[in-house]
Amino acid sequence: MAITGVREYSRVSEIRGPLVLVEGVSAVSYDEIVEVELPTGEIRRGRVLDVSRGLAVVQVFEGTTGITATGTKVRFLGKPLELPVSEDMLGRVFNGLGEPIDGGPKIIAEDERDINGAPLNPAERAYPEDFIQTGVSAIDGMNTLVRGQKLPIFSGSGLPHNVLAAQIARQATVRGEEEEFAVIFAAIGIKYDDYIFFRNFFEQTGALNRVAMFVNLANEPAMIRLVTPRAALTLAEYLAYERDMHVLVILTDMTNYAEALREISAAREEVPGRQGYPGYLYSDLASIYERAGRVKGKKGSITQMPILTMPNDDITHPIPDLTGYITEGQIVLSRSLHNRGIYPPIDVLMSLSRLMKEGIGPGKTREDHAEIKDQLYAAYSRGVELRSLAAVVGEESLSETDRRYLKFADAFEKRFLTQGVRENRSIEETLDLAWEVLAELPEEELFHVKEETIKKYHPRHRGSR
Repeated sequence: MAITGVREYSRVSEIRGPLVLVEGVSAVSYDEIVEVELPTGEIRRGRVLDVSRGLAVVQVFEGTTGITATGTKVRFLGKPLELPVSEDMLGRVFNGLGEPIDGGPKIIAEDERDINGAPLNPAERAYPEDFIQTGVSAIDGMNTLVRGQKLPIFSGSGLPHNVLAAQIARQATVRGEEEEFAVIFAAIGIKYDDYIFFRNFFEQTGALNRVAMFVNLANEPAMIRLVTPRAALTLAEYLAYERDMHVLVILTDMTNYAEALREISAAREEVPGRQGYPGYLYSDLASIYERAGRVKGKKGSITQMPILTMPNDDITHPIPDLTGYITEGQIVLSRSLHNRGIYPPIDVLMSLSRLMKEGIGPGKTREDHAEIKDQLYAAYSRGVELRSLAAVVGEESLSETDRRYLKFADAFEKRFLTQGVRENRSIEETLDLAWEVLAELPEEELFHVKEETIKKYHPRHRGSR
């Protein structure tokens, strides 16, 4: 069946890396989907990256190997790349273009959506304020995630960000809601063994039936990495705004996405920006991150947790730097904590959730949450500083109170931060544990907690209530 608006051209002027340049085109639009027919009859897909003065730059998803300037036909289909979406996609595994790769039946689409999404009127956004319980104390207690927020995880090569992401995907719940999160998991440029880890983890924990996985492997063309997160978010928007679901979107690894963007930019011979990344890296990342949120009048929501590995653990690298400007905080993993056997190795002093204050307190978590969070930050910060001092002057040179802070810092890391991969703590368990580690300090050192709060929740006073 012919597609309305199809135009076919055979004037391929140049093949440049993953790009095909087509001359003499007319009525072609940016982001239009393309079919490239090789002389052998093989059909590959692509999209228009640029069009100017009758010259179209086409990005071929499957790569340009085997494509020749003569005998190749390029058909412009007159529409953007669309994803067939359905609630039945939960529990399934797809490639980066949204095609099933799990051996299951073909998806019967309930709708087809442009993978670039539809612009959302900022005035229609609802402010995120509902607490999400991840079951991870360092996040729930210190850097709370709220529904509709975008909170990235900044990691480094070899750190257990994949394990943490899988744990959060399995455990995340909205307190007071009956249903669990639907999880959209986009794996961008990952190794095959990482894909097997995620799939096995979800299957073994029984979470797979509420997870839709979009998988782009490291040995697949870089162009598909640019499509994968957009395809995943297209399904997320359908489930959230048409099926009233709470959706958690995990994107890993956004560094691989940015590297693919840089590769395509270099092939287009664009003027590079910082460290060779294109000057539009900020706006391109924003086009992905800003697809999180809540909409007034809609029950559903999209919460994003992008994961990126910082090259050389450099938090000032352009990818984490720009991500930090767009998102509402970050969770930072520490190589030092990881090397000491602490899981999850979350550096709470480097981490931040800008929307935390909106999602905690009476009726959401507990009345003492804000005070105890402030006290934990202050006490742990002092304990870390005193460790450095003790390494120079010796612990015996410190005061008795200072040595208590050292004990607190150790207890905080070994008892509060450390937990098992399948240990799912409620917020009450997290806050009670925080009080237990704070008991290492004299009560007069709890400057950030009101006296009545101490008397109500401190372990020394619980028996007297």
